[in-house]
Amino acid sequence: MAVRKLGQILVDLGTINDDQLEMLVEEQSQSRGLIGRIAVNMGLVSDEELIQALAEQFGLKTIDMEHLEAPKPETREAVSNEMAQLYRVVPLSLNDGVLTLATCDPQNIGMQDELRRFLGHEISFKVATEAQILKAIDKYFNDATDSIAKVIEDLKVDEDLKEATARLGGEGPINLSDVTELANSAPVKKLLNMVLLLSIKDHASDIHFEPFEDEFRIRIKADGVLKEMPPPPRHLAFAITTRIKVMAGLNISERRLPQDGRIELTVGGHPVDLRVSVLPTMFGESVVCRVLDRSVVSLDLNNVGMEPDLMAQFREVIDRPNGIILVTGPTGSGKTTTLYSALSELNTIEDKLITTEDPVEYDIDGIIQIPIDHSIDVTFALALRAILRQDPDKILVGEIRDIETAEIAVQASLTGHTVFSTLHTNDAPSTVTRMKDMGVPTFLITATVEAILAQRLVRRICPECREEVDISDEDLAELDLTREEVAGKKFYHGAGCNSCSNSGYKGRVGLFELMIMDDELRTMIIENRTTDELRNKAKEKGMRLLRDTGIAFMHDGTTSVEEVVRETVLDA
Repeated sequence: MAVRKLGQILVDLGTINDDQLEMLVEEQSQSRGLIGRIAVNMGLVSDEELIQALAEQFGLKTIDMEHLEAPKPETREAVSNEMAQLYRVVPLSLNDGVLTLATCDPQNIGMQDELRRFLGHEISFKVATEAQILKAIDKYFNDATDSIAKVIEDLKVDEDLKEATARLGGEGPINLSDVTELANSAPVKKLLNMVLLLSIKDHASDIHFEPFEDEFRIRIKADGVLKEMPPPPRHLAFAITTRIKVMAGLNISERRLPQDGRIELTVGGHPVDLRVSVLPTMFGESVVCRVLDRSVVSLDLNNVGMEPDLMAQFREVIDRPNGIILVTGPTGSGKTTTLYSALSELNTIEDKLITTEDPVEYDIDGIIQIPIDHSIDVTFALALRAILRQDPDKILVGEIRDIETAEIAVQASLTGHTVFSTLHTNDAPSTVTRMKDMGVPTFLITATVEAILAQRLVRRICPECREEVDISDEDLAELDLTREEVAGKKFYHGAGCNSCSNSGYKGRVGLFELMIMDDELRTMIIENRTTDELRNKAKEKGMRLLRDTGIAFMHDGTTSVEEVVRETVLDA
């Protein structure tokens, strides 16, 4: 049955009139927000009138939570702190396997299925105002009763779980039904769900599950740095890794070979992909989940963080009709995000864009994306050959790893295509040497490469706890600066606060180095000039080095000395 539109329900209830509805629809077309929230913000509807209309729209009951009794312990424990805050729900009752929750967001159609999967109960909703929901969450969920540390303490004394993992986690053949039952047990699911939710909430890029002889370690990487969570009991390693393998659709009976899989989740209304890598070790299987959360990655060049003059230069380069544009840097430096953002900007109806990636990280509407699959010999070189028969205008090759891929990329650019790709080098000038080492002839490098963008990500100092500090002689030596050169300049660090989890940092910012090829640089490459000579000539022509950008960010309080030293290298 079709759901009636909220605006019409508000009119039918006599809350607004037709003229006001027309005004709301016009405002919604401009702001693209929810019409109910727009009506509240404009003062046309109260929170109570809005939830009455939402309840009517979805056939739900409303509930006044002002004088509601506290949920029973077993009901309260059915929902974790993170889950309550992420989904803005409050548990009301748990009867016959049905968990009734209060929500202010019944329009979130997928939330019921998400919560059913995470919590293991059938879900029913009642509707309350946003203010009441937030007040109840603060009242019932603002403590540490179900923190990860508390859940782990409970697991340590769970003798049944300990006995089951000891029995099933040993060497030799396993009983698949028993192992599946262990992986699906409530304590294991609860712990893993909390780890996943916390990681996604902290915008983590990777989650590491690491078995050692006497411990099982869980670490999450956020802002490029690994942080350790409270370690679960060692005997839970088998149950947790098996649970992940079940979710990723991997073979749980295979514990001797590496496996790769994928978990698709919807968290808080937006899709999150986890790329799962399982690697057998001496003491069990090590699992790393790469978190691909589209909601925290804005594929927009304006949000990449380039300075305006550098952005103008980069836009001019990517608009060229042919040639190779390379983005270089280590793993996790944001190369893919920069390239995706460039492609999103170039994604017009007039051009055909095709990518080949290992693996495809984010889908972009209007772009043909081809995943690499080594198990059936679909390599970058093979995919690139096939792409050239598909009449593309612009091509993204995930990475140039060998001479075969490099040669095809060169041929593609020579035949009128723009080719984007990545390489792992320290800076822009050394990329030329890397291509020569791979075996690409010098004359082809000069004929095809249009620009090389090197980049790094450094952590931003938390604005809430940023404070000025003095720089030590050791740090000056690391930066190859003297006291005279930094006289009158300021340095900062983050003291640590609740806002940044006492790390002193919050978010990251990019450092960029763009070397645009011209006749003089091409002549130097043909003459086999050194990397240093190329770098110095590019600097004369206005190229700003990674470290120079980092030092500027250091003085204006964006980042710290330690971050600049860690992520950039001195000129040789």
